[in-house]
Amino acid sequence: MPETKTEEPSETASSRSRRLLDRENGLKITLISLHGLIRAHEPELGCDADTGGQVIYVLELARELASQPQVREVELLTRQIIDPKVSDDYAQLEEEISENAKLIRIPFGPRRYLKKEALWPYVDHFVDQTLVHFRRTGIPDIIHGHYADAGLAGAQLSRLLHVPYIFTGHSLGRVKRQRLSLNKDNLDSLDRRYKFSLRTEAEEIALETASMVVTSTTQEVQQQYELYDHYVPSRMEVIPPGVDLSRFAPPAPDWPRPAIADSLDHFLRDPNKPMILTMARPDERKNLTKLVDVYGQSEQLQKLANLVLIMGSRDDMLDLPKAQRRVLDSVLHRIDKHDLYGRVAYPKTHSPSDVPELYRYAAQGKGVFINPALTEPFGLTLLEAGATGLPIVATNDGGPRDIIANCSNGLLIDPLDDEMIEKALLRTLTEPDQWEAWSKAGIDGTRKHYSWSNHAHRYLRDLDDILEHSSVPALVSAPRARRLPEFDRLIVTDLDNTLSGDNEALAEFAAMLEQNDHIGFAIATGRRLDSAMELIEQLGLPRPDVIDTDAGTQLHYGKKLTPDRSWRKQIDYAWKPDEIRKVLDEIPGLFRQDDSHQSEFKISYEMDTKVAPSTMQIKKHLRSAGLRAKVLLSLGMYLDIIPVRGGSEMTIRHLMWKWGFSAEHVLVAGDSGNDAGMLQGRSLGVVVANYSPELNRLRNHPRIYFAEHSHARGIIEGIEYYNFLENIVIPNDQIES
Repeated sequence: MPETKTEEPSETASSRSRRLLDRENGLKITLISLHGLIRAHEPELGCDADTGGQVIYVLELARELASQPQVREVELLTRQIIDPKVSDDYAQLEEEISENAKLIRIPFGPRRYLKKEALWPYVDHFVDQTLVHFRRTGIPDIIHGHYADAGLAGAQLSRLLHVPYIFTGHSLGRVKRQRLSLNKDNLDSLDRRYKFSLRTEAEEIALETASMVVTSTTQEVQQQYELYDHYVPSRMEVIPPGVDLSRFAPPAPDWPRPAIADSLDHFLRDPNKPMILTMARPDERKNLTKLVDVYGQSEQLQKLANLVLIMGSRDDMLDLPKAQRRVLDSVLHRIDKHDLYGRVAYPKTHSPSDVPELYRYAAQGKGVFINPALTEPFGLTLLEAGATGLPIVATNDGGPRDIIANCSNGLLIDPLDDEMIEKALLRTLTEPDQWEAWSKAGIDGTRKHYSWSNHAHRYLRDLDDILEHSSVPALVSAPRARRLPEFDRLIVTDLDNTLSGDNEALAEFAAMLEQNDHIGFAIATGRRLDSAMELIEQLGLPRPDVIDTDAGTQLHYGKKLTPDRSWRKQIDYAWKPDEIRKVLDEIPGLFRQDDSHQSEFKISYEMDTKVAPSTMQIKKHLRSAGLRAKVLLSLGMYLDIIPVRGGSEMTIRHLMWKWGFSAEHVLVAGDSGNDAGMLQGRSLGVVVANYSPELNRLRNHPRIYFAEHSHARGIIEGIEYYNFLENIVIPNDQIES
């Protein structure tokens, strides 16, 4: 096999100055919101669990940031969806949001729409596809992830590209689980439905990586983010979002009756009564059934006002996701139970242009807007209502506290207290002087405290500080010309028990490499470099072109084992080995392995699982001590602690980025938990049959093939499965309509 040339790219003074020059010419900001149901014109709201206020938030943030003089470009990355059940708009690869702001749809996972809880297996695919996008368009100056899934993806991209990272959680998994678990016995079903364990770990990784966490309220910082191990108050910035004041304004004296009023009239005996208006998608957290019960049990409320429920848009309830259908069924059941026909309106559909009209219509009739949600990170609808002069009644959780404190335009309620909800609504509807005071205060307060221009100015002020003081080492601004041999593709394989264990198959594998000099050969192993090279000699393998050792913390090239200097700059970020040993040495059931298993960026223990805590608890111990590290378990007993920016999944992506390899031309084989990270993504994964139980969780992941044969025979089987030596095919890609 040809020898690897030893020259490799590093960050030079000229490349660093080029990046600084780019900043002087204006910042490039990348926002990420993964779910895909986002479009710049007439965004759909409330049609499912993914089309809530976050859609408006990221679009308005992109528009406002792009209008600032120090910003060159804003891109909002989301998922491309090709599905006859949703609009064709979501299939466009690119859409303009405003001047200097655009929406980029990245294809990853199945083409059809998936709810956000089903996207977790594909997050690594998004990362790989986005690296391809950045290779074409350039690395941004900042990455900002929105919600847990984009939080995880953005953190991975930030760690790999050495770009400072911002995170906004919007709705936090631990908070949602607490609220939804009230009075419920079967918590396992909640966890299965909402994937809380995946979500909260993603949020921890995002918080661990972020230079700044943008929150909407003080309560969100103090009572929600503090539930997380990586809660660092100094990184939290309360920057309230804005409201589009050009759309949400009070009704003028000659304001005409809106078209949507006709849709409401179909439901109501007396349409001229004031309106109790709520606007939310049918989601358990929105607490809509409680609102119907309170109204249905109150003769006074029924006498004074109609209840108007704007619960998204639907053509047929049977086509809705089960969770939404359950909520709608429950709402309709309660309307029937309390015999509320003629007093409750629940139109099937509305357009984005109807939304400000509904607020104005309710305000004109001296009504009230209510948000009774169990948990509300912010509450954009409350700002919209307030800006039109409609008083509000809102849950005492999260954003509504700050909104009402700033605007003095309504009342807070306990969303579980029927009597409190009823009294707040009655007070708003029966005290005209108070109604007028709240109406005026809402109009004035939203304009003073909640404009998007104020948000953008504070955001960019904090961003300037992050960029000026960032300790994140800069990466080369673009992949260099390839210095590795001109391989057409690359095989990356674990060493122990993956390559080794079947001498006959190993000899066949080595012969195959010799016969196909267009195939590069890489080894990724948890062993130290000296130990790995000794075993390679014993097995009679050719020298690898690339060797990734010490559990993804050391990277060397070619026969001379030339170290990757840019990888070394990355790996020691936030690494405090002495402090980690001090914490873990005191944990029962952990026994430090001998010195031959330790290295500069890897601390290795043997683990007695009958005594030792779980890996999640070990992570918590480290996080509680303020230590940032990855925890890897292999073969049920070997525990490796490595830097947060390490791991074979990071080395493989670093390798592909740096040398310009396409993920589809990289085949990765492994057998243990240490290999899990590098097996995921858009590269072609092979799990040999003698794998350890930690890899069972990857069985349903796309592009991961579980071989029927063990050791090197399983690798050969995987090579044949993907036809890797010739015209590559990917039978398990899971790309479908």
